[in-house]
Amino acid sequence: MMDEYRGVWVFIEQNDGKIEGVSLELLGAGRKLADKLDVPLSGVLLGYEIKSLSQEVIAYGADQVYVIDHEVMKDYRTESYMKAVIDLAEKYKPEIFLYGATSNGKDLASAVATDLSTGLTADTTMLDVEVDKRLLEASRPAFGGNIMATILCKKHRPQMATVRPKVMKALEPDPDKQGEVIEEAITLSEDEMRTKVIKIVKDVTKKVNLADAHVVVAGGKGMGDFQNFQLIHELADAIGATVGGTRDVVEAGWLPHEQQVGQTGETITPKVYFAIGISGAIQHIVGMKNSEFIIAINKDPDAPIFDVATYGIVGDALEIVPKLIKELKEAKERGGEISYV
Repeated sequence: MMDEYRGVWVFIEQNDGKIEGVSLELLGAGRKLADKLDVPLSGVLLGYEIKSLSQEVIAYGADQVYVIDHEVMKDYRTESYMKAVIDLAEKYKPEIFLYGATSNGKDLASAVATDLSTGLTADTTMLDVEVDKRLLEASRPAFGGNIMATILCKKHRPQMATVRPKVMKALEPDPDKQGEVIEEAITLSEDEMRTKVIKIVKDVTKKVNLADAHVVVAGGKGMGDFQNFQLIHELADAIGATVGGTRDVVEAGWLPHEQQVGQTGETITPKVYFAIGISGAIQHIVGMKNSEFIIAINKDPDAPIFDVATYGIVGDALEIVPKLIKELKEAKERGGEISYV
């Protein structure tokens, strides 16, 4: 029965007519998997008045786009989206189905996996395939981030996984790429829906946005205490960066949770990432390893953070960071500028 399943699918999450970045990242990852398996890569696009987004999905790597454009799909609801996805999956039988690990993506994937009686790997950070057996290798940190576990779904299809934003790389879009748009109907009507969207309230509170930061200065428990941690803020101010931290720092109350980097916090890909007083536990590394440049400062020469660092300084951060701040401030006073190319 499993031989009937072929193809790699990506759920294309969109809000207000704009495709979420994680879906574009998954098209890049899905393209690699599909090429290894020699199968098409397909996007699943649901919503209302969203057919025009199909070409963007194709430009980012898809060969096909399955589109359900219907008023009942205007706002995300588990009931309508689950029925649409299940109908498509039962009709076309993909062997791999990827979703972004967003609120909607995780909700939908778990509902679909339950109804299709298949497996689901949550919060995946690495994807690969065993070509001979056509098995998806979905890896994620386990046991508190102390090991990486690779999870297989050997006896059920489709093989499904949710993938954290910012851990995969989107392809450069090709506006000239050609693909097939397959429009599908849905039999649901608004009267049949058990839930109604009355109002959507957007959170407009001002929060630190780590995900979009170009430069992040992050500190760990190696800074010693809350007072010493203020050096992280001073360095960030000196170079116009955003402050981040490890789980230990957040649990100690030195930073709010929204500034936590790692498996249980934010996954980020800045141009420059300073890891100061951070040893480099797996759960932290998966949240920042795709940064373009990683600069680590740690007094332990064997700290795992140096394995992923572009540049490393072995020494006491409490001695090195103040000197770095002093040099930067003096350079600014002399008219110098800091730029990140």
